[in-house]
Amino acid sequence: MNLLSINNLSKAYGAKILFNKISFGINYGEKLALVAKNGSGKTTLFKILKGLEIADEGDVVFRKDITVGFLDQNFTFNEDLTIQQLIDTADNKFVRCIREYDEVIKLSETSNDSKTADRLEEALNQMNLIEAWDYEKNIIEILTRLEITNTNQVIKTLSGGQKKRVALALTLINRPNLIIMDEPTNHLDIDMIEWLENYLQDDSLSILLVTHDRYFLDEVCDKIIEIDNHELYEYKGNFDYYLEKKAEREQIKDAEIDKARNLYRKEVVWVRKMPKARGTKSKSRVEAFYEIEKKAKQKRIEKKIELTVKMERMGSKIVELHNVTKNYTDKKIITEPFTYTFIPGEKIGVVGKNGVGKTTLLNIIQGKEPVDTGKVQLGDTIVFGYYSQAGMLINNDKRIIEIVRDIADHIPLANGTSLSASQLLTRFNFPPNVQFSYAHTLSGGEKRRLFLLTVLMKNPNFLILDEPTNDLDIVTLQTLEDFLEEFKGCVLIVSHDRYFIDRLVDHTFVLEGNGAIKDYPGNYTEYREWKSSKKDEEPLVIKTEETIFEKKIIEKSSNQTASKKLPYKVHRELELIEETLPQLEQKKQELENKLAAGITDYSEIQKISSDLQLIIKELDEKSLRWLQIQEM
Repeated sequence: MNLLSINNLSKAYGAKILFNKISFGINYGEKLALVAKNGSGKTTLFKILKGLEIADEGDVVFRKDITVGFLDQNFTFNEDLTIQQLIDTADNKFVRCIREYDEVIKLSETSNDSKTADRLEEALNQMNLIEAWDYEKNIIEILTRLEITNTNQVIKTLSGGQKKRVALALTLINRPNLIIMDEPTNHLDIDMIEWLENYLQDDSLSILLVTHDRYFLDEVCDKIIEIDNHELYEYKGNFDYYLEKKAEREQIKDAEIDKARNLYRKEVVWVRKMPKARGTKSKSRVEAFYEIEKKAKQKRIEKKIELTVKMERMGSKIVELHNVTKNYTDKKIITEPFTYTFIPGEKIGVVGKNGVGKTTLLNIIQGKEPVDTGKVQLGDTIVFGYYSQAGMLINNDKRIIEIVRDIADHIPLANGTSLSASQLLTRFNFPPNVQFSYAHTLSGGEKRRLFLLTVLMKNPNFLILDEPTNDLDIVTLQTLEDFLEEFKGCVLIVSHDRYFIDRLVDHTFVLEGNGAIKDYPGNYTEYREWKSSKKDEEPLVIKTEETIFEKKIIEKSSNQTASKKLPYKVHRELELIEETLPQLEQKKQELENKLAAGITDYSEIQKISSDLQLIIKELDEKSLRWLQIQEM
């Protein structure tokens, strides 16, 4: 079943062609990744699909009976609403179905005619068909996984990363038939990304996404489409397969251009003969000449960016942290004294959930953030290159080359030579015809690439990269990886891109959110495997026959109640009670066991007894409410 068809779509801004007559489609259950260099039109294509831009030519056709969810890089909300208000005002198939169900339930209380009975049966069937009973449960799961805990927060008080997670939550909550996502993993920590991977692997979901995260791409998508030199190419397979087939395609194209150029040199002599002779020429040969000329004048495949800059000499002393602690009144960052001495050439990854203090740690290492206790010592020869998550402040009214010249007109290279500002921009895939454009014409990814250039221009010997993969295209990321592998200075990387961090780091600082920093001797994947093996060693909780018996009773009664025609909120209340009762019983049993263990501390006995009374009271209230619902 086809959900989306794109036929001969073209878009250009003046002389800048983004894509020309591209065509592709998405069928039910298909998951496509769109890759391209920054500035090739990925975001523009998404805007055309959303109806925010108009294509120069071609058609975009969505299947009529489907819902489409969009996750943009730049999203807009009513800033004065709370998160909960955004959720409550959502208009989707679940909300409409629940509204209809509740309305007909209310109507059936006063009317028993056949028309109402038929309408009730249809509403019930629809609720079961789209699994609307689980709507609120799904909302809670998604919000919890994305660490959106306070839904009473007003949107304008949220950070950019929090807003991105709210936008992602609202997209997933609606369970659209087709999801179109632009960089969904930006601002997510690794645990969230791994959960999102599992969520999107659902066979019923159809997806078109832009992502630079290669692990994420491989886990979620089964096809890659690429916009390259205004054209579209399809690859059915994973990222490694895409790289292999892309290299083959580029090799074949370069060979064809070389062949056309050789033939063109011969044919151009023939075609330039005297006009008298031209009249006797074969018409087909003349037509073929113009085709050869067109192919011969094509550009060869662009070489990868070459990141080669001079590194300042590094002395024996780099950065030393001695028994450092750092905390805020409302947040613990480093409570256990942390000591570390950096050595030349090491590459360290920094991982942890959002908000645990990764950026604070980077600032402490640079001497920008004071510590509570301990000491930070910086070597005299250390030159930091800080690629921050926030990016650089760019004057959009300046030309690109002016931004670079403000830093330096000439940049020394590692081999002793130097490059002009224009030559360096060209190496970073900003060709001369682009360099005199204004900064506001750059895409988000191009601005990030320009920021990277300005960081490297300062010839640092200690690179600190805070989420460097955000908005960079895969080509630039691969080049950056190659450069960092050969970089002789120190590198500290905060990244949610597991492929990027796995390839580069020697060991990992893990901030687990409890105020301690663990220095693990390996990359992120090795750390996860170690952590998983530790979990496997934890003792199993043995379920008693009594617990199993209670669970069976609840499951049985739940099945009986499922057939009852209850209002949606009452139905959800029942489910929550049935989930809570076994937990309360377990807590009650634990407290009774503690009392029976012969505790002699009177104050502890009092506390356990008090807790036990509260649990018993809650059990009685939940059980009574469960019986009331059964009698409805």
